[in-house]
Amino acid sequence: MSDRTAVVLFTRDLRVHDHPALATSCAAFDRVVPLYVLDPALAELSPNRTRFLHQSLAALREALRGLGGDLVLRHGDPVAETIRLAGEVGAEGVALSADVSRYAARRARRLGVECDRHRLRLRFFPGLTVVEPGELTPASGDHYRVFSPYHRAWSARRWRAELSAPTTVTLPAGVPVGRLPALPPGESPDAVAGGEDEARRRLARWRPDVARYGDRHDDMAGDATSRLSPYLRFGCLSPLTVANAIDDRESPFVRQLCWRDFYHQVTAAFPDLPRKAYRRRATEHWRYDEQALTAWAEGRTGLPVVDAGMRQLRAQGWLHNRARLITAGYLTKTLGLDWRDGLAVYFRWLLDGDIADNSGNWQWVAGTGNDTRPYRGFNPVRQAERYDPDGAYVRRWVPELASVAGGAVHQPWRLPEALRRTLDYPPPLEPPGDTPVWLR
Repeated sequence: MSDRTAVVLFTRDLRVHDHPALATSCAAFDRVVPLYVLDPALAELSPNRTRFLHQSLAALREALRGLGGDLVLRHGDPVAETIRLAGEVGAEGVALSADVSRYAARRARRLGVECDRHRLRLRFFPGLTVVEPGELTPASGDHYRVFSPYHRAWSARRWRAELSAPTTVTLPAGVPVGRLPALPPGESPDAVAGGEDEARRRLARWRPDVARYGDRHDDMAGDATSRLSPYLRFGCLSPLTVANAIDDRESPFVRQLCWRDFYHQVTAAFPDLPRKAYRRRATEHWRYDEQALTAWAEGRTGLPVVDAGMRQLRAQGWLHNRARLITAGYLTKTLGLDWRDGLAVYFRWLLDGDIADNSGNWQWVAGTGNDTRPYRGFNPVRQAERYDPDGAYVRRWVPELASVAGGAVHQPWRLPEALRRTLDYPPPLEPPGDTPVWLR
């Protein structure tokens, strides 16, 4: 009997631990061909994420070689290249992790058509979320629209078993594996490096701090968050592995993993989330002001906590969770600019730029998404005074204000005029309509 062969198409799951598609294929087939296809249609979306991706692919290749296999790299259309490779190695089937974006859904449909045409078995596996989208549904409707009932159902759900890495990955003989592309430059000089080993090291280092997460995660200067989001976005870590490592479903941090799953099931049901208002009857009256948008994106609004957040984003390709709320709330609720324009800026810079999470969070802040109080506002000065009370976060990222002591740094327009003239820092942008109370 000839050896049976399968192709495992890697997408946003660049790891060997807890990888259901890889583990199941290695158990069921004699030969397994791990494949990643570099799609030129995605190459220019974000230099930061492209660099992180290439680092993660290098780490994945090393891990697979350690198991006796390798990572086959191809360039082009993922569907065409997968079918071509399956023909070259005589594969019987194709396996990959299920995903929820419009791009992923189109890829899945096309793969289904082509696999049927070439008599290949196609199977999708879990792995990108703790609980699969569609696994939990309310009594009416195809998905949860409000987080709290979803969280209750999610917390009560029995999770699938976490899987070990395969003991062996065996390639067919003579398969050209292709060369890793040269590491491209990113735009953020202080961006973290990608890869599963780095992700697992970071999880192990951060795990002892999780007990204090609920008290400290909003401390902007303390930087007490996990910073695991880029590794979850690219699947260098399984979200189930992270949840099991914490081992407390009531943990505020595990609640954040539930938010991630929540937005994935929203996106699966409403794939237009990055483009269209999710909330029924949402009223959208946005302004379009290129100068204001550019000032916001470059951290030159004259509002220190907003400028600090946007400069952190550009330097690190990452942004503190509280700063994300403040910067997005300022753009949409204070300047009245379209959330889609803010989302595009985030997608350019963020290592963890993820269709479901980032689109869902932007719509929540803008009042067009899943927030049950869509008209809530964000007072950026009050937020800064609460979560950066002595101004350490602002002074780190806005050095023009380093000489301003304490919380006064959050409102430089209130400083004595003689001191203001010594600061190389712009006055606040004028928002439309009535001047906000905090700016008077």
